[in-house]
Amino acid sequence: MIDTQQLEQLIFIAEHGTLSKAAEKLHVSQPAVSRSMQRLENDLGVVLFDRQKNKIALNPNGELAVQYARKITTQIQDMVNGVRALERSQRTIAVGSCAPAPLWNIAPMLNTIYPEMTISSEIKEPDKLLQGLLDGTFHIIVTPTLINESNVYCTKYGEEQLFFSLPPGHALSGKKGLHLKDLDGETMLLHSKIGFWHHMHMEKMKATHFLLQDDYSVFREVVQASALPSFTSDVVMEREGKPSNRVIIPILDEEAHATYYCICLTANQKKLSSFFHQIENDNS
Repeated sequence: MIDTQQLEQLIFIAEHGTLSKAAEKLHVSQPAVSRSMQRLENDLGVVLFDRQKNKIALNPNGELAVQYARKITTQIQDMVNGVRALERSQRTIAVGSCAPAPLWNIAPMLNTIYPEMTISSEIKEPDKLLQGLLDGTFHIIVTPTLINESNVYCTKYGEEQLFFSLPPGHALSGKKGLHLKDLDGETMLLHSKIGFWHHMHMEKMKATHFLLQDDYSVFREVVQASALPSFTSDVVMEREGKPSNRVIIPILDEEAHATYYCICLTANQKKLSSFFHQIENDNS
């Protein structure tokens, strides 16, 4: 009976040209590969190679067999990946969020409510989140817009307000409120992994030179040591405290305020009901 090892060896022979090179790549002996190919020929009932002294080459039968072998091994790997992915999905709750702040509470909440499940999270742009929910990539998504679709369940999660974080000596540090345009054109510090907020900053402050930092802990240290403006939010300050030696000024643009919504497919609403009830109770 044909086995996948024989098919893999046949593919390696086609790719590397000789039994010896195929055996070397497979970390087996050349006689072992030769015997395996002879068994494959017996199982198929056809000759796959033209054999000459010290030389072996695929004949047309062998070339066709290689084509089938590649398809079969690919399908087997697809089967393995698909079955394993289904198993993981049954033990995993995947959350996609438009920004990092909602995940700070949502992930621990899910861990508490569903201790037997693995919680995974990812930050994506809002336009990719709904597609990820529909195709099964995510079980829960957090977006900055209300989604009214018959196949989804949507509830308000919370809000976030952005602030400028200015050094005391900044020319605008005495203001009660500022618009994004008021600092447009300056050099500012910006954490890069902030989801949809990143796009908003780039669109509303096109003349600003942003110094991006990927590592959040490093970003916080740079802000404390720098005389450059940056951003913070009410959610960040509630979690980490107000930054020292900085003046915090509200941003007055409507784009600087977000209302977050938690969304799941109605098909998963019952499974996730405890989580959504907790959110709704917290907001009541």
